[in-house]
Amino acid sequence: MKKLLKYTFCSLLFLSVSGCSNSLLDKEPISNVSGEGYYKKPSDAQAGVNGIYNGLQSLFRQNFAYWGEGRADNIVTRHAGDPAALQQNTLTPVINSARWDNFYTVISRANYAIKYIPQAFGTEDSELKRQLLGQAHALRALAYFYLVRIWGQVPLVTEPYEGLDQDLFVKKNTEAEVLAKVEADLILATENCASNYSGARNRVMITKGAAYAFLTQLYMWQKKYAQAIEMAEKVIADPQYALVPIEDWNNIFVKGSSTESIFEVGYNEVQPNNLRVWYANGSDSDYVPSAGFIASIEPDDLRKPRIYDVSQVQPRKIWKFFGEGFNDESPEPSAGNIVLTRLADILLLKAEAHASLNQPVEALDLLNRIRIRAGLPVLDQNKAQSQFGSLVGSILHERSVELCFEGHRWFDLLRNETAISTMKPINGLSDKRNLLWPIHEGELLKNPNLQQNEFYR
Repeated sequence: MKKLLKYTFCSLLFLSVSGCSNSLLDKEPISNVSGEGYYKKPSDAQAGVNGIYNGLQSLFRQNFAYWGEGRADNIVTRHAGDPAALQQNTLTPVINSARWDNFYTVISRANYAIKYIPQAFGTEDSELKRQLLGQAHALRALAYFYLVRIWGQVPLVTEPYEGLDQDLFVKKNTEAEVLAKVEADLILATENCASNYSGARNRVMITKGAAYAFLTQLYMWQKKYAQAIEMAEKVIADPQYALVPIEDWNNIFVKGSSTESIFEVGYNEVQPNNLRVWYANGSDSDYVPSAGFIASIEPDDLRKPRIYDVSQVQPRKIWKFFGEGFNDESPEPSAGNIVLTRLADILLLKAEAHASLNQPVEALDLLNRIRIRAGLPVLDQNKAQSQFGSLVGSILHERSVELCFEGHRWFDLLRNETAISTMKPINGLSDKRNLLWPIHEGELLKNPNLQQNEFYR
């Protein structure tokens, strides 16, 4: 019991107040304190929200590619551990990517911020207060959206743990309940977040545009196509977002903070991530392009040599995130940001929504904007049908290539209910219950009210 309480209450870790507004990526958590005792002034509220972003860094640093790409068809691996388990569909409750504790660290920090930011500002109704609340709600929503897509039913916790009278052994909520809270949080974020921030912070902090983009993803997941279109239009209408020219395509990831980017998880040399481990260690990286993915790329696609080393018969280098000719033996850590959503993602989601509503003119216009940039011929409905089986199929193909290795492919397969048909010939996936991850055994041991997902019992 003492071990459980220590685990729970230590989940709230705040950043140093010093330099909090300009050092989002550089500060480490320094203490465990109560929210009521911590949030005394606006700078404390800013530091508390910075702590949520810090938690987001830790969350995606290790498992981002495993959750979004590891179980899909665009990659192959020769590595043991999570890469092999995911590719071979032999998931167990002890693999690292089955852990959800970092998600709940983000959620815990957000819950404290949401409760105590008003206290830090007192009766003052300031723009900063509204912005910080909006960011906290959006970051909590982002964590829960990933949780549902990975594990299905999960506990919905919206209050901070502050006393022994609270129920520590929470039960799962339905997916609908959790996603309703995701929607509410993101709507609040659209109403309170700033339209933009100064400098590089503009892409690593939640803006109105980022909240609209994540609402677009949410509504597409729920097949609420009209709502998805409405949210996507708000992103597309924002003049700060624009597709980059093809010659700058790699710089979306290499340099970060491009005009195409909407929200990135920020990293630097002090707090690097595993992008190189996943993709850029040559023959020793976790993942390389699969033969099926390579064959799917159309002739003369200008993105092809920007994705991997085309000079190799069996490509061993994914340099999309590092630039053409990247030295895969470089000892430097990966300091590049992880781009969670960008304009191309939203354009193609909107195209998919239009296609699903039998609105081919609108869908093709958006699809062809991406194809033209890639140097590909435009498609009409007949060509889309003959080449890719359907208009939706052509859009999903375009997402597969344009957004390759960015953490979207597995969720695209799930959203369109094609995960089993795609992966069964590759690894035998055949049971819908197997689409979810197992809950890590450590979580089950800490909480007797949790039940393992059905396929893994």
